[in-house]
Order: sequence, then structure tokens, then C-alpha cells
Amino acid sequence: MDHTTVSARTLDLHRLELRYAELRVPDTAAITRLARSIAVNGQLVPCIAVAGEGNALILLDGYRRVAALRQLGKDTAEVECWDGDPVQGLLGVLARTRSRAFVPIEEALLLRELLAVGSLSQHDIARRCGRDVSWVSRRLQLVTVLSDEVLKAVRQGKVSTWAAVRILGPLARANSAHAEQLLERLRTTPLTTRQLATWFDQYQGASRTVRERMVEAPQLLLDALTAKTDEKSAERLREGPEGEVLADIRILDAVSARLRRRLFALAPSPADLPPAVIAAVGALQPALAALQCHLRKACPDEIARDSSSRADPASARSGAARDQPALEAAA
Repeated sequence: MDHTTVSARTLDLHRLELRYAELRVPDTAAITRLARSIAVNGQLVPCIAVAGEGNALILLDGYRRVAALRQLGKDTAEVECWDGDPVQGLLGVLARTRSRAFVPIEEALLLRELLAVGSLSQHDIARRCGRDVSWVSRRLQLVTVLSDEVLKAVRQGKVSTWAAVRILGPLARANSAHAEQLLERLRTTPLTTRQLATWFDQYQGASRTVRERMVEAPQLLLDALTAKTDEKSAERLREGPEGEVLADIRILDAVSARLRRRLFALAPSPADLPPAVIAAVGALQPALAALQCHLRKACPDEIARDSSSRADPASARSGAARDQPALEAAA
């Protein structure tokens, strides 16, 4: 059926059966914004429903609009009443998602519902929604890797879709017990997306013992990281620009020593270095030359004293450095 020809009707809200409410992700802020818009402009986009039992209509799309109308104290809504059963209606709604903002996990839940009650294959659903089979498969993967508890938390607004897919899903595959513990903590002490990303990054590099403590008290780790960052900031403030320059010099010295060791381990003779490394070393030479030139201008007396102290080639290198190929030799 061509749904574009269906006209909207004004119906009482109590006639709408909210059968698929649990497949939608709540968004209080979005509902509030929608209520403000409806209060000023009226309901511009009708809800979509199909016939249910008796006088009821099964709401397919428009759950936020219904919530906004109720927030405003309204008792009616503009509704398009489509022909066909709920399965046909859901397929039609999914076909419209290119022009309607559905959260990916909502699409995934609708697809799973169609597979469960509609006796349709992924190929059939893709064809009737005007989508590729790969799109259907990717959406379904969002929910197949998540437990029912995680999906429930997403629907309740306790956990974001991003956190469910990027953090809890991978964590559950690696350690289901830790995923359950983290989810329980998030119910009582929510974390922002950035905090969760930081937590998971630290978790992946932590030992088993530390991981146990991290899932027991995720906020404790984040507080410790914040304190450490604040301490470093305070230290930088105390030391000022001079401290930053000294820190960079120490880093440069350490990186230089490490690079010499690694070059020697890779190829004791410069002739044995891989072409890619030789090219990279060559590309580094202008930066090194520019730095050396700047150092000569900034500290001419110190550079002169250092050069005179190295006049004897035998004392110019330490024992370790004698075993290292120079960068210039590789360039």
C-alpha cells in the first residue's frame, strides 16, 4: 500500500496500544523539546498505527510524540491509520527510517521483533524495507552481542547505546561477570561517555587483580586519574615554561637513546636497514638539522664547550654509543 496517500485522523490517546514501547530508547530531553514545539506549532507529524483488537490501534511510530502530548496534558493525537497487520506496518516504518531519526539500536530491536513474529528471513526484511541484507545483518549484530539486561538498561535510559555497543558488548564477550558488575554500578552511578571510554582504555591494559577493583568501583579509578592529572597540571604550573622545556629535553634524550638501541638491534650495520626505515631516517634529517641550528642560536656558548670536550674521537662516544649506528649513516 502507498502510505503517502493515507490521511491523518484525530484520535483519543487511550485508544493507542503502546505495544512496542520497550523497543524504543527514551530521551527525556528530546521529548521536552518536542513538547515545546507542539505547544507552539501543534503536532506537525502524525503518529502511525495499525488496527488492533476491538477499538484499539497499535502504535508503530510516534512514541515520543505521544509522550510529549501527554506531557502537555493533551488527550488526542493526529494518527495515520495504516492498513495491514503489525508486521507489514513495522516494515513500512523501517522503510521510512532514512527520513526519520531512529537510533540504530531501535532499528535493531524492530528487526529482531520482525524475525521473531513475522516468519520472515533477513533477505525478505531487507527487500521489503528497501535496504541491503548487510544493513539488516549489521543492525541485528547490535543486539545479538548484548544481553537482555544491557538492552533493558538502554531502553530505561540508564546506559547509552554507545556504551552498550562499544563498552559493555566487548566486555561481555571477554568477561561476562565483569560486564554484569559494571552494568550494576552504572545503574546507581552513571558515567559519561568520555568517562566510560577512559575507564575501558585503562581496563584493557590492567592486570586481573586491578580489573577486579576497577569493576567494583569504576568511579574510584576515574577519581584517581583526575587527581593525577590535576597533580601534573599543578606541577607544570609551578615549574612554568622552564619546566616544560626541561621535560621536552628529557623526553628527546630518552627517545634518542631508545631509537639508537632499536636501530642497532634491527640492523648492526646501516647497510642492513630496511628501505622503509632508511627513508624515514632521511625524512627525519631536516627536523634534526633545524633543531640543531636553533640550539646553536639559543645556546651558542654551551654548544661550543660541548663540541670542544668531544674533540677526542675516542671520548666522543660512550661505550654503548660506540655500538650504535649514527642516524646520518642510515640517511
